Amino acid sequence: MMLPETLAGLRGFIQRAPTQVALDLVDIALVAFLIYRVLVLLKGTRAMQTGVGLALVFVIYHAARRFGLITLWTMLDTLLTYIVLIIVVIFQNDIRRALMRVGQRRFLRGPSMSREHHLIDAVVKACTSLVQKRIGALIVFERDASLEEFIEPGVELDAVVTKELLYSIFVPSYENPMHDGAVILREGRLWQAGAFLPLTVSPKLDRTLGTRHRAAIGISEETDAVVVVVSEERGAISVCFSGNIVRNLDANSLREALLGLFHGRNRKKRSDGARRSVLPARPSTLPRRERSSSVPSAPSVDLRSESAPDLPEGKVQ
Repeated sequence: MMLPETLAGLRGFIQRAPTQVALDLVDIALVAFLIYRVLVLLKGTRAMQTGVGLALVFVIYHAARRFGLITLWTMLDTLLTYIVLIIVVIFQNDIRRALMRVGQRRFLRGPSMSREHHLIDAVVKACTSLVQKRIGALIVFERDASLEEFIEPGVELDAVVTKELLYSIFVPSYENPMHDGAVILREGRLWQAGAFLPLTVSPKLDRTLGTRHRAAIGISEETDAVVVVVSEERGAISVCFSGNIVRNLDANSLREALLGLFHGRNRKKRSDGARRSVLPARPSTLPRRERSSSVPSAPSVDLRSESAPDLPEGKVQ
């Protein structure tokens, strides 16, 4: 019954004037693009989780109406009467950030592949040098979600990202106040140094993780940022994303993980056997949702769970 009606509607759409059909197609494409960009802005943030919750409320509302659940339907009907006000209150920060991005012309601009490759190479080289010297570091890649609402700002630099600059920022010294915070990378440049991140409050987090790792997981829970952590206690590199932590990466596996997260590329697994990355015995996740503990599209990074080494890391690394 539905198929003939659909075909009839499609024939009626096509048989109209070509200019009207073209305008409708442009209209549909613009709406689809706007919806896509909004989803990209919300991806990896708590606003996305809230949006999913609101969608479930709509599903329950229609199900209650269909099956005659009068009490439940009446309650939800009263709630949804103020849905516009609810959405504005819940998503006010995200709406403001989205409008700021449109004003900054970041909404339409796509990422530069060569710039991100240069960025990843500089970070990998700097982390390799920092690990050799047992110097702690915290490097945050800002993606689609703005970090300004979640961090305590540090020193704004707006500098070209190089291995030497990243290394010098984290060298511990009383005369270098930036070394104890995080470096924020935005649009291929070093935006801030010495910034402070929110700590995770997950009760399931591995107790051997120190403040630096907790801050990295905390910002990845709040936004879609990717964070690279260098531990001065263990002399190891970790990557945090979407509330997950992947630990004990070497230079090659770090590069593969970052390329997988930023570009989704499938890489051939090294035949000589890369050093395995070690996840904590219990996944470092928030109790509110299940998270995947694997790095997407980075098959060279072995994410099989093992027990974390029993080393103290209670202080800021």
